[in-house]
Amino acid sequence: MDAPIKSSNRRAWASLVLGALSVAALPAAIAIAQYLEQVDLLHAAAGIPVAALAGLLAILLGRRARRIARVTLGRAGGERAAFAGRLLGGLGLYLAMTAALAVGFYGLLQAFAA
Repeated sequence: MDAPIKSSNRRAWASLVLGALSVAALPAAIAIAQYLEQVDLLHAAAGIPVAALAGLLAILLGRRARRIARVTLGRAGGERAAFAGRLLGGLGLYLAMTAALAVGFYGLLQAFAA
């Protein structure tokens, strides 16, 4: 019986890690804002660019990892990790865009409330 092939596709695993980071960036920023008293919730918006950049990088690395897996006929491995990384990266990018819209509308409401 053959030993399982270890994945040599590092881009797939990097995509998975960055995708998880992009999804966790905004909840972590909100938790830190809740934990620290001198920081209000609006400062948690600093997590938006982190989530967006990590999500975009996860998508790009996942695409490259799938291309490498296709070219090597699956010997490089990492197809599932690349798929999960792209999925998490897309979710993180979606969350970042939604948070940016929410902060933008909050700013508009504050500007017209006076």
